[in-house]
Amino acid sequence: MRVLGLLGGMSWESTDYYYQRLNRGVRDRLGGLHSAHSVTYTVDFAEVERMQVAGAWDEAGVFLGECARKLQSAGAEGLVLCTNTMHRVAGAIQDAVGIPLLHIADGTAQALLDDGVREVALLGTRYTMEQDFYRARLEERGLRVTVPDAAARETVHRVIFEELCQGLVLERSREAYISILKGLRAEAVIFGCTEIGLLLDESDSPLPVYDTTLLHVEAALDWALSEG
Repeated sequence: MRVLGLLGGMSWESTDYYYQRLNRGVRDRLGGLHSAHSVTYTVDFAEVERMQVAGAWDEAGVFLGECARKLQSAGAEGLVLCTNTMHRVAGAIQDAVGIPLLHIADGTAQALLDDGVREVALLGTRYTMEQDFYRARLEERGLRVTVPDAAARETVHRVIFEELCQGLVLERSREAYISILKGLRAEAVIFGCTEIGLLLDESDSPLPVYDTTLLHVEAALDWALSEG
């Protein structure tokens, strides 16, 4: 089993979710007392959030690249960046290390294509919904990606940062998200923020759900358990 390096803390709530899912996934696949071979480096999210707000993406790339090198030095053979938004600097992170970064959008794109979905709505932080780093990677695979209107994007973003990243799961926010989901015009919806799965699951959505966290975990497990 290859060693996965988890680069997290953005937020630690979602990183904890990744850790649990990875270990449950290995147990489910291998049985018995098996668990994932992994090392984890968590950042202080307040520092990263400051860079996001300032648009200091180059600074963030250098910072997370340094963190990734620490994971490689600790024995990681592949990297899992436990956040959608900070894949904005995936290239800088990959350039900083000599091991592969398992990109979160790739497993999602493959799952959509395998299911014959071509038009999908994307929920996530404002950065993920409005910038092209994530959408373009999906569109390169032949997918058509839409996002909610401006007011809905603001609600989705606010709930992520003011509530979910701080461990708050509120019923009124679940209801607000469900209302947004009902207004989407697509074949399916991507939960494109690693915290959204803390608030909603597929039973809450009128559309088929593709949860990037769960798909990322499955792709990471496929890689870690492959012969390679």
